[in-house]
Amino acid sequence: MRLKDKVAIITGAANGIGLAAAERFAGEGAAVAMADYDADMGITRAQELKEKGINAQFFQVNVADRQSIDSMAEAVKAAFGKIDILINNAGITRDGMLSKLSPDDFQAVMDVNLSGVFHCTQAVLPFMLEQGRGKIINTSSVSGIYGNVGQTNYAAAKAGVVGMTKTWAKELGRKGINVNAVAPGFISTGMTAKVPEKVIGQMQGMVPLGRLGKPEDIANAYLFLASDESDYVNGTVLHVDGGIMM
Repeated sequence: MRLKDKVAIITGAANGIGLAAAERFAGEGAAVAMADYDADMGITRAQELKEKGINAQFFQVNVADRQSIDSMAEAVKAAFGKIDILINNAGITRDGMLSKLSPDDFQAVMDVNLSGVFHCTQAVLPFMLEQGRGKIINTSSVSGIYGNVGQTNYAAAKAGVVGMTKTWAKELGRKGINVNAVAPGFISTGMTAKVPEKVIGQMQGMVPLGRLGKPEDIANAYLFLASDESDYVNGTVLHVDGGIMM
């Protein structure tokens, strides 16, 4: 049980990668706070996990709203008594070429994918500082490292996540808090389900492993960085992309 007696907040946990991470963490002994904007889906998924004997509880949150985040963090602390792990997994896309990208779509992605990571981390930080230990894992993307056509907003936000990760790793390492990031490549989720089959085929052809990643592939990376096995890993960006960016 690699996360025995740990308490983990996972944002965006109602589906996709976040849900896979919630199941994986709980299977390793963690109590999981499933934080998501979608209350109906979140409550349903948390109940399904509880029926499997998993210690999971849903907390509604809008990661673009600081008051909502603060309330969620306080509620998790009250429910579980502590917060050991934060997985900043929540994210959205509003893709568009630069010439057509609206200011509203640019800002919406920045509010969730960048500012949301800042606010969630700052909200849980006092609890981790008090106990002198914690693991923070931020979700970047290969788009944030190398850029991607049609993703000015997404790439900018995910690049910013890398910068914050490295800064916080330097600030918080001596306080017992490890901060790292995961950079997924093409992952089969609800987002990619909307992509035309021809495009999916092209994406697969770009990956040396010959397939898209699964949510579980990212959940496994989160698990390593959240576990005691990664206690000397700090400020890194772990690429989980099938080798697409070599």
